[in-house]
Amino acid sequence: MASSTIMTGFLLIGFSDVWELQIMHAISFTLLYLLTLIGNFVMVIATTMDKSLHTPMYFFLRNLSFLDACYISVTVPNSCLNSILDNNTIPKAGCVAQIFLVIFFFVYVELLFLTFMAHDRYVAICQPLHYLVIINHRVCVQMTLASILSGLIYGALHTGNTFRLPFCHSNVIHQFFCDVPSLLKLSCSDTFSNEITLLASALVFCGGCFIFIIRSYIHIFSTVIKFPSGADRAKAFSTCIPHIFVMSVFLSSSFYVYLRPPDTSPTIHDIVFSVIYSIIPPLFNPIVYSLRNKQIKCAIRKILKKIFQSKYI
Repeated sequence: MASSTIMTGFLLIGFSDVWELQIMHAISFTLLYLLTLIGNFVMVIATTMDKSLHTPMYFFLRNLSFLDACYISVTVPNSCLNSILDNNTIPKAGCVAQIFLVIFFFVYVELLFLTFMAHDRYVAICQPLHYLVIINHRVCVQMTLASILSGLIYGALHTGNTFRLPFCHSNVIHQFFCDVPSLLKLSCSDTFSNEITLLASALVFCGGCFIFIIRSYIHIFSTVIKFPSGADRAKAFSTCIPHIFVMSVFLSSSFYVYLRPPDTSPTIHDIVFSVIYSIIPPLFNPIVYSLRNKQIKCAIRKILKKIFQSKYI
């Protein structure tokens, strides 16, 4: 138990120990990080500057893009810097911050935003005459504030419950950032209650959001099929399919990491799925939501046109 009182940091052993491969990892992750920041901030700027996009749907999309930029910024820059400096240590305070922000707060709020966006599409397509009454700006702000506040509480409770444990088996985490399953393996006390709490909260919260989203899209598709115009059906599907894709990738990878049976031996699959749910959604969200959205593409073209016009005038 003595070692648990003096442990002040952890070693993140996520990728190869070979320096050349670490540099390759740093370069590739830096490129992905920059692309993610550019894509998400373009979405934020486009949906903010174009007044035609000041609607509930794009309000949540703007918040999701800003959240994704913050989400990826907590883990990737630190991982790249560690690879370049060949220093895999992270102080305990940094590990606490990553657990709180990435594992609980950002994941919690992002999943709520995806759920709200599904509800927004349901009301817009299935109850269009009541849309502005049910989903208005005040309701959107209230939903966002409630998500952030409940996310802070949720994150604080689970982070506190994780770091009340003594860590004495080792300080090596086989990930490129701190995550709860890896930390539980390092504890020298009984972690059964933590595992049950984590499993129960994930099943209730993630499962509840998943059921709500699926239920919303069942109603949406049953309504869309009845549309007389093929163009209207195509437009409705084009706004729904990207959301389903993003939600599926995010939830499936998260479920794999946090709901699979405990395993004492880390595998490369753990790291791969951690990359999928922590890097891929923030990277692909702006691409998926903009490629099939004419309004977003039009807003981006307007911004680029203004930039180039002001540059050459």
